Amino acid sequence: MTHPELIPHFELGRGESFSKTLTEADVSSYAGLVGDFNPLHVNAEYARQSRFGRRTVHSMLAAGMISSLLDNRLPGPSSVCLSQQMEFLAPIYIGDTITARVEVTAWQPEKNLITLRTDCYNQDDRQVITGQAVLMVLPPS
Repeated sequence: MTHPELIPHFELGRGESFSKTLTEADVSSYAGLVGDFNPLHVNAEYARQSRFGRRTVHSMLAAGMISSLLDNRLPGPSSVCLSQQMEFLAPIYIGDTITARVEVTAWQPEKNLITLRTDCYNQDDRQVITGQAVLMVLPPS
């Protein structure tokens, strides 16, 4: 049985953000965890000869910061991600400070569905990721 009174209300435009400087250790841990050893991320000489000129961070590592916001802050632990769409706009480098931002763009309380804009920016305020996520907000058990 659904208890609508237990579902929080989400205002359009409400947002949250989270920043982190991405390090060599983050890249190494992520590569080992998911098995992505693309030389652009893990081989300095290879990356130096690439169009980027240096090693890049796995884009999905930065995208994980969006997931952290969705799971922990907005909409929070009582939510389940139904879909997420992302576009990777620019490279992310080791040492970049990335700020993930989410913002409510739609709230359908009758369906318990929330839609959020999801973006990441580097320390120069250059957008590196844009996208959207749709989540179901569950009542507390």
